[in-house]
Amino acid sequence: QVQLEESGGGLVQPGGSLTLSCRASIFDTWTVGWFRQAPGKEREGVSTLVSSDGDTVTSDSMEGRFAISEDNAQNMVYLQMNNLRPEDTAVYYCAASEDPFLSFEESGYKYWGQGTQVTVDS
Repeated sequence: QVQLEESGGGLVQPGGSLTLSCRASIFDTWTVGWFRQAPGKEREGVSTLVSSDGDTVTSDSMEGRFAISEDNAQNMVYLQMNNLRPEDTAVYYCAASEDPFLSFEESGYKYWGQGTQVTVDS
């Protein structure tokens, strides 16, 4: 059973930065994605990465502020979030798929973490 563990969430002021981390037992050729769910809203895709070739895609609304990266040696995937806004407040989830694909289709992600809370507030 693969387990994903997110960390790095917290309270940050508008305009600030946070880096979320996701640790898993194996990434290898997998796809790893970050999703988020704000209060009262549906979960949405943030950014995803195919570990085998490093291809990434980030949601248009977050492009330029958020970036996904990996450290294969540590089996870690990161989400760097800059210029945070109050509307970025959400629970952020790490998810992984055994198949290499660049998509925010949630049904394609077999493994999910418990989530980490990010709150952007002055």
